[in-house]
Amino acid sequence: MISAFKVLTEQLNSFYLMMRLSMYELKIKNNNNYLGMLWEILNPAIQISVYWIVFGMGMRSNRSVDGVPFLQWLVAGIVVWFFISPAILQGSKSIYTRIKIIAKMNFPLSVIPSYVIFSILYPNAILLGIIAVIFQFTEKGKISLYYLQLPYYMLAAVALVFSLSLITSTLSTIVRDVQMFVQSIMRMLFYVTPILWDPFNNPKLPHFLKLIVEANPFTYIVEGYRDALLSKGWFFGDKLEYTLYFWGLVLVLFLIGSTLHVKLRNRFVDYL
Repeated sequence: MISAFKVLTEQLNSFYLMMRLSMYELKIKNNNNYLGMLWEILNPAIQISVYWIVFGMGMRSNRSVDGVPFLQWLVAGIVVWFFISPAILQGSKSIYTRIKIIAKMNFPLSVIPSYVIFSILYPNAILLGIIAVIFQFTEKGKISLYYLQLPYYMLAAVALVFSLSLITSTLSTIVRDVQMFVQSIMRMLFYVTPILWDPFNNPKLPHFLKLIVEANPFTYIVEGYRDALLSKGWFFGDKLEYTLYFWGLVLVLFLIGSTLHVKLRNRFVDYL
């Protein structure tokens, strides 16, 4: 608990610095591209088009999901994955790729994954806003009170990604193979998470596999974005037990990550 409190204090005390560094990170990332920030919108649009053609038009023959057109159902869920996946991948290598620069500075190392995560969150929030506007021209997804849940699910995504990044960034600094392991796991989780398919309304899927999908914390966030954008339900309603499970898991991951990070960070330079 002491380590967790220490990490939280560092985040709060360095919040302004974190925001400035995240904006700088975003600027540097797109500095050499002619289209700059526009790629943050074009890349997801290209991926969505491919998934829609292959899985929607091809494998599903463009059948709807719970009365929602497949393309709209896909977009409502995948938008948060465009934040989660790069944030975890970049967060896991954030410390060892930057520690040489800040090793001699009075800088809390726990802030490094944070500002990297926020640099990915900004363009994702813009993408979410664009999608919300587009949804106003569709039958499903028009703005409603359910949209008020979006900041909550965004916070949930940040909390989960940060907790995981504390663990992976610490371990990958010591053992570089961890980064490769994280990449493999994220590729697998993309298909285990109900982004391209709906496991809960599939009668052919065994019950225990549905439980595995539901135990995946990313499922909670993806389905939560759909609940908010498609007016399907509240996180404190029928999902109360699921919400308690999710935050309990996030708390455990954060405690583990904080303990590992605080215990090992004074030795990070030795592993470079």
